[in-house]
Amino acid sequence: MKRLLPGCLLLMACLQPALAQQWTELTAQQQELLAPLADKWAEIPEERRQKLLRGAERWNGLSPEQQQRMRARMQAWQRLNPEEQAEARQRFQSFRQLPPEERRRLRHAQQRFRELSPEQRERLRQRYREMTPEQRQALKERRRRQP
Repeated sequence: MKRLLPGCLLLMACLQPALAQQWTELTAQQQELLAPLADKWAEIPEERRQKLLRGAERWNGLSPEQQQRMRARMQAWQRLNPEEQAEARQRFQSFRQLPPEERRRLRHAQQRFRELSPEQRERLRQRYREMTPEQRQALKERRRRQP
């Protein structure tokens, strides 16, 4: 057993470079999607490369409309300053830590909000801005108690 472990580790080390996909081994479609990373591809850790390739596969599976929405989201993300990006990441992590039922409730509320007309959404935003912190907290508590 003691002899087998070093042999397995050596075999894995030898195979690792073979598993790492070189830029030239990517399909034309993958290269097109990942073109901004072409110069840095060799320096990107294997785990990150695999994640990027999985993302490229998901992208290829999207409809043109879905791709357009994703482009708009990526552009909006890039317009955020580093502090805003950090805040968005934190909010996302907080959301992911919520119980599944709470996440479903929040998604449902967001969907209802999106279905409102722009005028209705603006009226709700204005009402919220005019609330005192105590009123906002009471609203949050009422929302949490709702099924």
